[in-house]
Amino acid sequence: MSPQEFINLYEKYLSGNCTPEEINQLEVYRDNFELKDLPWNDGMGNREEVRLDILYHLNHNITAPKKSSKRYWVAAAAVLIFALSLIWVTSHNANNASTEIVKNSVGVKGPVLPGNNKATLTLSDGSNIDLTDSKKGLLSKQGSVAVGKSGEGEIVYDAKEGEAKSSVTLYNIISTPRGGQYQVVLSDGTKVWLNAASSIKFPTVFTGHERKVELTGEAYFEVAKNKDMPFKVAVEHMSVEVLGTHFNVDAYKDEAVIKTTLLEGAVKLVTGDHQAYLKPGQQATLNQQQSFNIRSVNTEEAVAWKNGYFIFNNENIQSIMRKISRWYDVEVVYNGKVDERDFGGTVSRFDSVTDVLKSLELTGTVHFKMEGRRIIVMP
Repeated sequence: MSPQEFINLYEKYLSGNCTPEEINQLEVYRDNFELKDLPWNDGMGNREEVRLDILYHLNHNITAPKKSSKRYWVAAAAVLIFALSLIWVTSHNANNASTEIVKNSVGVKGPVLPGNNKATLTLSDGSNIDLTDSKKGLLSKQGSVAVGKSGEGEIVYDAKEGEAKSSVTLYNIISTPRGGQYQVVLSDGTKVWLNAASSIKFPTVFTGHERKVELTGEAYFEVAKNKDMPFKVAVEHMSVEVLGTHFNVDAYKDEAVIKTTLLEGAVKLVTGDHQAYLKPGQQATLNQQQSFNIRSVNTEEAVAWKNGYFIFNNENIQSIMRKISRWYDVEVVYNGKVDERDFGGTVSRFDSVTDVLKSLELTGTVHFKMEGRRIIVMP
Protein backbone atom coordinates (compact mmCIF):
# COMPACT_ATOMS: atom_id res chain seq x y z
CA MET A 1 0.00 0.00 0.00
CA SER A 2 1.36 3.42 -0.95
CA PRO A 3 1.34 6.33 1.53
CA GLN A 4 -1.41 8.05 -0.49
CA GLU A 5 -3.55 4.89 -0.47
CA PHE A 6 -3.02 4.70 3.27
CA ILE A 7 -4.15 8.34 3.69
CA ASN A 8 -7.29 7.68 1.64
CA LEU A 9 -8.11 4.59 3.69
CA TYR A 10 -7.32 6.39 6.94
CA GLU A 11 -9.80 9.15 6.01
CA LYS A 12 -12.47 6.51 5.41
CA TYR A 13 -11.57 4.88 8.72
CA LEU A 14 -11.94 8.13 10.67
CA SER A 15 -15.38 8.69 9.15
CA GLY A 16 -16.44 5.31 10.58
CA ASN A 17 -17.04 3.74 7.15
CA CYS A 18 -14.25 1.17 7.06
CA THR A 19 -15.15 -2.49 6.73
CA PRO A 20 -13.44 -4.99 9.08
CA GLU A 21 -11.25 -6.06 6.13
CA GLU A 22 -10.15 -2.46 5.49
CA ILE A 23 -9.34 -1.91 9.18
CA ASN A 24 -7.22 -5.03 8.98
CA GLN A 25 -5.40 -3.55 5.96
CA LEU A 26 -4.57 -0.45 8.04
CA GLU A 27 -3.23 -2.55 10.88
CA VAL A 28 -1.16 -4.72 8.53
CA TYR A 29 0.33 -1.61 6.89
CA ARG A 30 1.11 -0.16 10.30
CA ASP A 31 2.76 -3.34 11.55
CA ASN A 32 4.81 -3.80 8.37
CA PHE A 33 5.69 -0.14 7.83
CA GLU A 34 9.15 0.27 6.31
CA LEU A 35 11.25 3.18 5.03
CA LYS A 36 12.74 1.38 2.04
CA ASP A 37 11.19 3.73 -0.53
CA LEU A 38 12.40 6.94 1.10
CA PRO A 39 15.77 8.58 0.28
CA TRP A 40 18.11 8.30 3.22
CA ASN A 41 21.44 9.62 4.45
CA ASP A 42 23.28 9.54 7.74
CA GLY A 43 22.07 13.01 8.67
CA MET A 44 18.53 11.64 9.06
CA GLY A 45 19.62 9.43 11.96
CA ASN A 46 19.32 5.70 12.47
CA ARG A 47 16.76 4.30 10.00
CA GLU A 48 15.38 1.72 12.41
CA GLU A 49 14.97 4.22 15.26
CA VAL A 50 13.09 6.57 12.96
CA ARG A 51 10.89 3.72 11.74
CA LEU A 52 10.01 2.79 15.32
CA ASP A 53 9.17 6.42 16.09
CA ILE A 54 6.81 6.51 13.09
CA LEU A 55 5.18 3.28 14.26
CA TYR A 56 4.63 4.90 17.63
CA HIS A 57 2.64 7.67 15.97
CA LEU A 58 0.64 5.23 13.86
CA ASN A 59 -0.12 2.98 16.83
CA HIS A 60 -1.44 5.95 18.80
CA ASN A 61 -3.65 7.16 15.97
CA ILE A 62 -5.24 3.95 14.71
CA THR A 63 -7.67 3.36 17.55
CA ALA A 64 -11.43 3.04 17.84
CA PRO A 65 -13.22 4.74 14.91
CA LYS A 66 -14.22 8.34 15.62
CA LYS A 67 -17.24 10.30 14.50
CA SER A 68 -16.69 11.94 11.12
CA SER A 69 -15.18 15.38 11.55
CA LYS A 70 -13.03 17.67 9.43
CA ARG A 71 -10.89 18.38 12.49
CA TYR A 72 -10.21 14.66 13.08
CA TRP A 73 -9.19 14.21 9.47
CA VAL A 74 -6.91 17.23 9.39
CA ALA A 75 -5.22 16.04 12.58
CA ALA A 76 -4.87 12.50 11.25
CA ALA A 77 -3.46 13.66 7.94
CA ALA A 78 -1.00 15.91 9.74
CA VAL A 79 0.20 13.04 11.93
CA LEU A 80 0.72 10.87 8.87
CA ILE A 81 2.50 13.66 6.99
CA PHE A 82 4.76 14.06 10.01
CA ALA A 83 5.43 10.32 10.04
CA LEU A 84 6.29 10.13 6.35
CA SER A 85 8.28 13.37 6.17
CA LEU A 86 11.77 14.26 7.29
CA ILE A 87 13.60 17.52 7.79
CA TRP A 88 16.85 17.97 5.94
CA VAL A 89 19.40 20.73 5.64
CA THR A 90 20.59 22.03 2.29
CA SER A 91 23.94 20.61 1.14
CA HIS A 92 24.80 19.03 4.47
CA ASN A 93 25.41 15.52 5.79
CA ALA A 94 25.57 14.99 9.55
CA ASN A 95 26.79 11.95 11.41
CA ASN A 96 24.81 9.49 13.52
CA ALA A 97 25.84 11.17 16.78
CA SER A 98 23.00 13.64 16.28
CA THR A 99 20.52 10.94 17.36
CA GLU A 100 22.02 10.80 20.84
CA ILE A 101 22.06 14.61 21.04
CA VAL A 102 18.34 14.66 20.34
CA LYS A 103 17.58 12.27 23.16
CA ASN A 104 19.55 14.19 25.76
CA SER A 105 19.25 17.85 24.87
CA VAL A 106 15.50 18.31 24.32
CA GLY A 107 13.77 18.03 27.65
CA VAL A 108 11.16 19.93 29.64
CA LYS A 109 8.96 19.17 32.63
CA GLY A 110 5.61 18.62 30.99
CA PRO A 111 5.13 19.02 27.23
CA VAL A 112 4.79 22.40 25.56
CA LEU A 113 1.59 21.71 23.66
CA PRO A 114 0.69 23.06 20.22
CA GLY A 115 -1.76 25.88 19.71
CA ASN A 116 -5.49 25.37 19.29
CA ASN A 117 -8.71 27.23 18.52
CA LYS A 118 -8.78 30.26 20.78
CA ALA A 119 -9.53 33.91 20.13
CA THR A 120 -11.25 37.01 21.49
CA LEU A 121 -14.15 38.80 19.84
CA THR A 122 -14.27 42.54 20.48
CA LEU A 123 -17.71 44.00 19.84
CA SER A 124 -18.55 47.50 18.59
CA ASP A 125 -19.12 48.77 22.14
CA GLY A 126 -15.63 47.62 23.22
CA SER A 127 -16.79 44.58 25.21
CA ASN A 128 -14.98 41.27 24.74
CA ILE A 129 -16.16 37.68 24.33
CA ASP A 130 -13.74 34.81 24.93
CA LEU A 131 -14.41 32.51 21.98
CA THR A 132 -12.29 29.69 23.37
CA ASP A 133 -14.83 28.49 25.92
CA SER A 134 -18.02 29.94 24.43
CA LYS A 135 -20.75 27.47 23.57
CA LYS A 136 -22.36 27.17 20.16
CA GLY A 137 -25.38 29.32 19.43
CA LEU A 138 -26.07 33.05 19.53
CA LEU A 139 -23.28 35.12 21.08
CA SER A 140 -24.44 38.67 20.35
CA LYS A 141 -26.66 40.92 18.27
CA GLN A 142 -24.81 43.67 16.41
CA GLY A 143 -27.52 45.89 14.98
CA SER A 144 -29.56 43.59 12.75
CA VAL A 145 -26.71 41.06 12.52
CA ALA A 146 -26.72 37.88 14.58
CA VAL A 147 -23.29 36.71 15.72
CA GLY A 148 -23.18 33.01 16.51
CA LYS A 149 -20.84 30.08 17.01
CA SER A 150 -21.47 27.08 14.78
CA GLY A 151 -21.17 23.43 15.70
CA GLU A 152 -17.84 23.40 13.85
CA GLY A 153 -16.52 26.11 16.18
CA GLU A 154 -16.42 28.98 13.68
CA ILE A 155 -17.94 32.42 14.22
CA VAL A 156 -20.72 33.24 11.76
CA TYR A 157 -22.20 36.68 11.00
CA ASP A 158 -25.77 36.35 9.75
CA ALA A 159 -27.16 39.54 8.20
CA LYS A 160 -30.71 39.12 6.96
CA GLU A 161 -31.14 40.58 3.51
CA GLY A 162 -32.77 43.99 3.54
CA GLU A 163 -32.31 44.58 7.28
CA ALA A 164 -28.79 45.99 7.26
CA LYS A 165 -29.41 49.49 5.87
CA SER A 166 -28.35 51.32 9.04
CA SER A 167 -26.47 54.60 8.58
CA VAL A 168 -24.11 53.58 11.41
CA THR A 169 -21.40 51.03 10.56
CA LEU A 170 -20.52 48.72 13.44
CA TYR A 171 -17.07 47.15 13.55
CA ASN A 172 -15.94 43.97 15.27
CA ILE A 173 -12.44 42.56 15.81
CA ILE A 174 -11.42 38.93 16.17
CA SER A 175 -7.90 38.44 17.51
CA THR A 176 -5.94 35.28 18.18
CA PRO A 177 -3.18 35.07 20.80
CA ARG A 178 0.16 33.36 20.36
CA GLY A 179 -0.73 29.69 20.32
CA GLY A 180 -4.19 30.29 18.85
CA GLN A 181 -6.07 30.13 15.56
CA TYR A 182 -9.69 30.72 14.55
CA GLN A 183 -12.17 30.82 11.69
CA VAL A 184 -14.90 33.35 10.95
CA VAL A 185 -17.60 33.62 8.28
CA LEU A 186 -18.31 37.27 7.49
CA SER A 187 -21.76 38.62 6.69
CA ASP A 188 -21.19 38.33 2.92
CA GLY A 189 -20.22 34.65 3.20
CA THR A 190 -16.46 35.22 2.99
CA LYS A 191 -14.53 32.69 5.07
CA VAL A 192 -11.40 33.76 6.96
CA TRP A 193 -8.89 31.58 8.80
CA LEU A 194 -6.70 33.46 11.29
CA ASN A 195 -3.25 32.15 12.20
CA ALA A 196 -1.64 32.68 15.62
CA ALA A 197 -0.99 36.23 16.89
CA SER A 198 -3.27 37.76 14.26
CA SER A 199 -6.37 39.96 14.14
CA ILE A 200 -8.99 41.08 11.67
CA LYS A 201 -11.20 44.16 11.93
CA PHE A 202 -14.37 44.18 9.82
CA PRO A 203 -17.84 45.73 9.60
CA THR A 204 -20.63 43.51 10.86
CA VAL A 205 -22.33 44.06 7.51
CA PHE A 206 -20.84 45.38 4.27
CA THR A 207 -22.44 48.45 2.70
CA GLY A 208 -21.44 50.92 -0.02
CA HIS A 209 -19.23 50.09 -2.97
CA GLU A 210 -16.58 47.88 -1.35
CA ARG A 211 -16.01 45.27 1.34
CA LYS A 212 -12.98 46.30 3.38
CA VAL A 213 -11.27 44.54 6.30
CA GLU A 214 -8.03 45.26 8.17
CA LEU A 215 -5.53 42.51 8.96
CA THR A 216 -2.50 42.12 11.18
CA GLY A 217 -0.58 38.85 11.21
CA GLU A 218 -1.63 36.09 8.83
CA ALA A 219 -4.94 34.91 7.36
CA TYR A 220 -6.30 32.78 4.57
CA PHE A 221 -9.34 34.13 2.71
CA GLU A 222 -12.02 32.45 0.62
CA VAL A 223 -13.84 35.53 -0.65
CA ALA A 224 -17.48 35.30 -1.67
CA LYS A 225 -17.97 36.57 -5.22
CA ASN A 226 -19.65 39.96 -5.67
CA LYS A 227 -18.66 41.84 -8.82
CA ASP A 228 -20.41 45.00 -7.58
CA MET A 229 -18.47 45.15 -4.29
CA PRO A 230 -14.71 44.45 -4.48
CA PHE A 231 -13.20 42.89 -1.37
CA LYS A 232 -10.16 44.68 0.09
CA VAL A 233 -7.72 43.51 2.74
CA ALA A 234 -5.72 46.37 4.25
CA VAL A 235 -2.38 45.54 5.87
CA GLU A 236 0.48 47.84 6.80
CA HIS A 237 1.75 49.64 3.66
CA MET A 238 -0.44 47.61 1.28
CA SER A 239 -3.94 46.56 0.25
CA VAL A 240 -5.16 43.45 -1.55
CA GLU A 241 -8.17 43.92 -3.85
CA VAL A 242 -10.29 41.04 -5.20
CA LEU A 243 -13.77 40.26 -6.46
CA GLY A 244 -13.94 36.65 -5.33
CA THR A 245 -10.94 34.40 -4.82
CA HIS A 246 -8.77 32.29 -2.49
CA PHE A 247 -5.53 33.75 -1.18
CA ASN A 248 -3.21 33.92 1.83
CA VAL A 249 -1.68 37.06 3.34
CA ASP A 250 1.33 36.84 5.67
CA ALA A 251 1.86 40.29 7.18
CA TYR A 252 3.52 39.70 10.55
CA LYS A 253 5.37 42.77 11.79
CA ASP A 254 8.43 40.71 12.78
CA GLU A 255 8.90 39.43 9.21
CA ALA A 256 10.99 41.36 6.68
CA VAL A 257 8.43 41.10 3.87
CA ILE A 258 4.68 40.84 3.35
CA LYS A 259 3.71 37.76 1.35
CA THR A 260 0.51 37.40 -0.66
CA THR A 261 -0.10 33.99 -2.25
CA LEU A 262 -2.92 33.38 -4.74
CA LEU A 263 -4.58 29.98 -4.98
CA GLU A 264 -7.61 30.81 -7.11
CA GLY A 265 -8.98 33.80 -9.03
CA ALA A 266 -7.05 37.06 -9.38
CA VAL A 267 -5.86 39.81 -7.03
CA LYS A 268 -4.49 43.33 -7.36
CA LEU A 269 -1.92 44.57 -4.86
CA VAL A 270 -1.53 48.28 -4.19
CA THR A 271 1.13 50.17 -2.25
CA GLY A 272 1.54 53.89 -2.79
CA ASP A 273 1.81 54.44 -6.54
CA HIS A 274 2.80 50.83 -7.26
CA GLN A 275 0.47 48.03 -8.32
CA ALA A 276 0.94 44.33 -9.00
CA TYR A 277 -1.35 41.59 -10.28
CA LEU A 278 -1.20 37.94 -9.33
CA LYS A 279 -2.27 34.80 -11.18
CA PRO A 280 -3.05 31.49 -9.43
CA GLY A 281 0.14 29.83 -8.23
CA GLN A 282 2.00 33.12 -7.80
CA GLN A 283 3.29 34.84 -4.69
CA ALA A 284 4.15 38.53 -4.28
CA THR A 285 6.54 39.78 -1.63
CA LEU A 286 6.56 43.42 -0.61
CA ASN A 287 9.88 44.47 0.89
CA GLN A 288 10.77 47.41 3.10
CA GLN A 289 11.63 49.48 0.02
CA GLN A 290 7.98 49.15 -1.04
CA SER A 291 8.67 47.16 -4.20
CA PHE A 292 6.98 43.93 -5.30
CA ASN A 293 8.67 40.71 -6.34
CA ILE A 294 6.43 38.12 -8.01
CA ARG A 295 7.31 34.47 -8.48
CA SER A 296 5.63 31.10 -8.99
CA VAL A 297 5.43 28.98 -5.84
CA ASN A 298 3.97 25.79 -4.42
CA THR A 299 0.85 27.29 -2.85
CA GLU A 300 0.55 24.36 -0.47
CA GLU A 301 3.47 25.80 1.47
CA ALA A 302 1.67 29.11 2.08
CA VAL A 303 -1.47 27.49 3.49
CA ALA A 304 0.20 24.57 5.29
CA TRP A 305 -0.52 26.28 8.64
CA LYS A 306 -4.26 26.22 7.89
CA ASN A 307 -4.10 22.52 7.08
CA GLY A 308 -2.29 21.58 10.27
CA TYR A 309 1.40 21.37 9.45
CA PHE A 310 4.60 23.30 8.84
CA ILE A 311 6.34 23.16 5.46
CA PHE A 312 9.89 24.48 5.47
CA ASN A 313 11.36 25.04 2.00
CA ASN A 314 14.92 26.37 2.01
CA GLU A 315 14.14 28.29 5.20
CA ASN A 316 16.68 29.47 7.76
CA ILE A 317 16.45 28.59 11.42
CA GLN A 318 15.47 32.12 12.48
CA SER A 319 12.41 32.07 10.22
CA ILE A 320 11.47 28.58 11.40
CA MET A 321 11.80 29.53 15.06
CA ARG A 322 9.56 32.59 14.61
CA LYS A 323 6.81 30.27 13.39
CA ILE A 324 7.40 27.86 16.24
CA SER A 325 7.41 30.72 18.76
CA ARG A 326 4.04 32.04 17.58
CA TRP A 327 2.31 28.68 17.37
CA TYR A 328 3.60 27.15 20.62
CA ASP A 329 3.69 30.46 22.52
CA VAL A 330 7.32 30.07 23.57
CA GLU A 331 10.25 32.43 23.87
CA VAL A 332 13.23 31.78 21.61
CA VAL A 333 16.78 32.89 22.43
CA TYR A 334 20.06 32.15 20.65
CA ASN A 335 23.26 31.00 22.34
CA GLY A 336 26.19 31.22 19.93
CA LYS A 337 26.33 31.59 16.15
CA VAL A 338 23.84 29.25 14.53
CA ASP A 339 24.49 27.66 11.14
CA GLU A 340 23.02 29.83 8.37
CA ARG A 341 22.21 26.95 6.04
CA ASP A 342 18.59 26.40 5.05
CA PHE A 343 16.22 23.65 6.16
CA GLY A 344 13.50 21.82 4.31
CA GLY A 345 10.83 19.36 5.36
CA THR A 346 7.34 18.89 6.75
CA VAL A 347 6.20 18.37 10.33
CA SER A 348 2.83 18.35 12.03
CA ARG A 349 1.56 21.36 13.99
CA PHE A 350 -0.37 18.94 16.20
CA ASP A 351 2.67 17.40 17.89
CA SER A 352 4.42 18.76 20.95
CA VAL A 353 7.20 21.24 20.30
CA THR A 354 9.79 18.67 21.41
CA ASP A 355 8.89 16.47 18.44
CA VAL A 356 9.45 19.39 16.06
CA LEU A 357 12.78 20.24 17.68
CA LYS A 358 13.87 16.61 17.52
CA SER A 359 13.22 16.58 13.78
CA LEU A 360 15.35 19.71 13.37
CA GLU A 361 18.12 18.26 15.51
CA LEU A 362 18.32 15.16 13.33
CA THR A 363 20.06 17.33 10.73
CA GLY A 364 23.00 17.66 13.11
CA THR A 365 23.36 21.40 12.40
CA VAL A 366 21.36 22.87 15.28
CA HIS A 367 20.55 21.88 18.86
CA PHE A 368 18.07 23.01 21.48
CA LYS A 369 17.68 23.27 25.22
CA MET A 370 14.33 23.96 26.88
CA GLU A 371 13.86 25.86 30.14
CA GLY A 372 10.16 26.03 30.85
CA ARG A 373 8.64 27.91 27.90
CA ARG A 374 12.01 29.16 26.69
CA ILE A 375 13.82 27.47 23.81
CA ILE A 376 17.58 28.05 23.62
CA VAL A 377 18.96 27.58 20.10
CA MET A 378 22.56 26.43 19.91
CA PRO A 379 25.02 25.46 17.14
